Amino acid sequence: MTSVALTHSIPTPQILAANFLNLLIVDDERSIRDACREVAMSLGFTTHVADSAEHAYRLLQTQNIDAVLLDLRLPGAGGIEALRQIKAQRPEALVVVVTGYGTVQSAVQAMKNGSYDYVTKPFSLDELKLLLERVSNHLKLKTENRMLREKLKSKQGYGGIVGRAPEMEKLYRIIAKAANSSHPVLILGESGTGKEMVARSIHYSGPFHDKPFVPVDCGSLVPTLIESELFGYVKGAFTGANQSKDGLLAIAEGGTVFLDEVGELPIDLQAKLLRAIQEKEIRPVGSTRRIPINVRILAATNRILEQAVMEGAFRRDLYFRLNVLSLRIPPLRERREDISLLLAHFMERCTRASGQEKILTDEAIKVMLAYDWPGNVRELENCLERTCAFTSGPLIHVADLPPAIAGTQAIVPTNGNGHGLNKIVPMAELEKLTILNAIAELHGDKLQAARLLGIGKTTLYRKLKDYAAAQS
Repeated sequence: MTSVALTHSIPTPQILAANFLNLLIVDDERSIRDACREVAMSLGFTTHVADSAEHAYRLLQTQNIDAVLLDLRLPGAGGIEALRQIKAQRPEALVVVVTGYGTVQSAVQAMKNGSYDYVTKPFSLDELKLLLERVSNHLKLKTENRMLREKLKSKQGYGGIVGRAPEMEKLYRIIAKAANSSHPVLILGESGTGKEMVARSIHYSGPFHDKPFVPVDCGSLVPTLIESELFGYVKGAFTGANQSKDGLLAIAEGGTVFLDEVGELPIDLQAKLLRAIQEKEIRPVGSTRRIPINVRILAATNRILEQAVMEGAFRRDLYFRLNVLSLRIPPLRERREDISLLLAHFMERCTRASGQEKILTDEAIKVMLAYDWPGNVRELENCLERTCAFTSGPLIHVADLPPAIAGTQAIVPTNGNGHGLNKIVPMAELEKLTILNAIAELHGDKLQAARLLGIGKTTLYRKLKDYAAAQS
């Protein structure tokens, strides 16, 4: 570098925006190095300086450099060659080049060789400060993403699936085998177990991961529209068909079609689907022309298809065609050891979404571990999302959980005389008894009762007012 426009004073150091980030400044002029170093240090960078390319190479071997500010006019080796060497030694480092020519050509050449950004001289210290702030933000984002990937790996799941129970380990092995095949797969499991997530794991772990994944909810489609949705239609095929439309089987060309709740397909459409799978071609509604397709079929159901076959509600030949490979997702009650892992996973997501750390109390965790979760993972996820959204403070207590779940706690409310209840009581009555007993135990201290119950004082006073009004 030959000049820096010192038109603005260096900003006073504030909260360090680039803590623990190492910046290497490579320039043969000491005054320029010192000026850049002062700006970088004001932003929280740990700085290293080099007066030549050879000096920079030696520092890269001994220091953990995150970013490099590189002058393209260095003695000896040219700046572009120095850039190549730096990226070869430290490919993850962000390199910002300084060009003295004021031309786009040298900057473009540097960008093609791996430079993150460039600045032309003369530049102001404010300009340098903004550039280094962008570098800092980019590096921190990369670090956060890397930490998140490592954290997800530590969950010992498969893809986006969370779980490490023996039943899940067996499921992961089957998914891995299915991913490397092109045969149809039948995914069995109760509602909410994550059948679509398993289907996505099969698709994105296999050789067709860069091709479309098209989910079709067979249970929610109007029966009269399922055929046109799957196979498409031509203009004028029916009222409202103002233009031709490709079906989902054609849109997924080369990829995967996921037929969710395939057991809900009407029997007549089952025959057409079977023909499409066997012949690898479809005929759009209203067309006389057949279109070849190349898609993989993944199907899922929460029904017992063997029974549906026996009852005549599902075609036997289609069942055998889909059931080339099959896997069963265990319900959550069969892998209770994974509940705590799922709680941690979804609580972390809630914390990120709300921007406020959310923590389950020990009692809330015990209640959730004891619950059977008939809606499986989806019910658990929805429960935590709803609870986090309606809980203002950081702590989530038993009282914050939905009544059906909170009612599984082992504590038995008393009737005011110290005797346990031995009959079925409505949830509203249980809540009333719990609140009144808490106030009685605390000798009328309503604020302390609200705090221990995990509800707001305003909520407590409103409920007490409702109880009084009901008695009058």
